[in-house]
Amino acid sequence: MNWSLVVIVVLLIACGILAWRYYDLKKRLDEYARLVRVAPEKLPTDVKQIEGLSNAVASLQAAFNVERSTLNAQNERLATVLEQLTDGVIIVDANGLIQLANPAAQRLFETSSALGRSVIEVLRNHQLVEAWRRCQQTGEMQSESVELPARRQFLQVIAIPDTHASGSLLLAQDLTRVRRLETVRRDFISNISHELRTPLASLKALTETLQGGALSDPEAGPRFLGRINAEVDALTQMAQELLDLSRIESGQVELMLMPLDPKKLLNSAADRMRLQAERAGLKLRVHCAEDLQSVRVDKARLEQVLVNLIHNAVKFTKPGGEITLEAESTSGGVKFAVRDTGVGIPSESLSRIFERFYRVDRSRTGSGTGLGLSISRHIVEAHGGKIWANSREGEGSVFHFEIPSV
Repeated sequence: MNWSLVVIVVLLIACGILAWRYYDLKKRLDEYARLVRVAPEKLPTDVKQIEGLSNAVASLQAAFNVERSTLNAQNERLATVLEQLTDGVIIVDANGLIQLANPAAQRLFETSSALGRSVIEVLRNHQLVEAWRRCQQTGEMQSESVELPARRQFLQVIAIPDTHASGSLLLAQDLTRVRRLETVRRDFISNISHELRTPLASLKALTETLQGGALSDPEAGPRFLGRINAEVDALTQMAQELLDLSRIESGQVELMLMPLDPKKLLNSAADRMRLQAERAGLKLRVHCAEDLQSVRVDKARLEQVLVNLIHNAVKFTKPGGEITLEAESTSGGVKFAVRDTGVGIPSESLSRIFERFYRVDRSRTGSGTGLGLSISRHIVEAHGGKIWANSREGEGSVFHFEIPSV
């Protein structure tokens, strides 16, 4: 027997088997690689001869899916936060192009499509643009506040460098309300100082006059003491009204609500102020239908509102003028109005007349503490209603307030 021939045949058979197994394994690997590329979710985990590899890849894929799900959830939460933020958020790349802008930023800068646009084009304010440029140049946080007179708006932009992408993050805040509150606070301090200065100066002068010998004068002494008493009463009234206002604002005043006919309320307030109107040479009328629906109100408090509004109308209406009290039904309740033919209110002051001590014209003088309209606003709001005014200078004013039906 030719053993060499046998060995050669055996080797050929073995090589054929190995080649076939190699070809089959390569075919399986190619198919597995194709599935990895086009359909990773369909990867089998029990591929013959490569079970270990397929199981390892499946484990990696499962871990990757978990990480991707976590990342997607975090991105969704971040997107929700950015959507709901009232502050604007803008991400700018190194070339000055906007990569992200949340809705608040687009509202603040009045644009509907900020993505891909230049930061200069979107900000449209050289001070804000300079703050961004300083941030890019220095690599340090920059802050800039500007007033936009055309929009009556105050904006603050904080530029924060992005050390990873060489860009920057811009945070935009609307400070309009904060500035307005600062103005109200400053005016309140100024106004209360002004209101206190006059009676205190008068008391000081009267006291010095009495100390100088007027106290023994049988005519001047009692007259000066009477004026001191009047000034003290005015200060006491101011303190009481400030206390009332504070209690109403803090919700410490309990309203005694009961059904009331609107016309009876108007007539009651008119009766209280009729004599004062007549002394000022004014006509005071009530115009109201008989069949208006009743409203649940605190009669004393709401009558106080009407009296305050009538008192203001009397002060700023010239003799021969007219004041009319009105009430009418609305879809939500009953609307009351105090209409006068007085000097009117400038349009720029209408939004502030209900602030404490606010005066349309500081040169105007007269009785009162300057708190009546503020107290009226809080009483109406405590009833769930709203109060506002319409006016034109020289043509009179109309103060409205609406009380909702229950």
